[in-house]
Amino acid sequence: MDGEGSGEGGGVKCSEGAGLNLPPSRHQNLRTASDDQQLKEILLNIRSTKSSVRSSPAPFPFPFLLLLLLLKEVDTEFVVVVGFCEMGAQAVINYGASWCRVCSQILPNFCHLSNDFPKLSFVYADIDECPETTQHIRYTPTFHFFRDGERVDEMLGGGEERLHDRLWLHS
Repeated sequence: MDGEGSGEGGGVKCSEGAGLNLPPSRHQNLRTASDDQQLKEILLNIRSTKSSVRSSPAPFPFPFLLLLLLLKEVDTEFVVVVGFCEMGAQAVINYGASWCRVCSQILPNFCHLSNDFPKLSFVYADIDECPETTQHIRYTPTFHFFRDGERVDEMLGGGEERLHDRLWLHS
């Protein structure tokens, strides 16, 4: 559903859906969206954390996880989203393109940083593979930071140190 696959040490290979050979994520907190439908499902999962997480206590022994079963409207269609969501979930989405030089330079670092920030969910979406969902993206790379289902920050452009500092700020 979300482009996850096995990499070395059981991690998620960052390169799936990105067309690049990149290191795996040790914490399995890195996903790629290979088409519009996957990115819509990931975005719904991120955005649904605010309403679902705050209003419902976890009914099972893992206090930081909730099972999500939601009916949401997406572009005049209703979709059912099922998944697990960490309470107070935080996520960062890297919108890039395979033809973008800066995107290609920052993507390996984005994958490595997923190992340094295990509490954040990392998502890579190629704007050419998800044209409908990413039509609002005007610059690559663009990073969107989410907390409790709401977008709280945006970073345009690359820069390993800038990205690290933003991730630290939002972790």
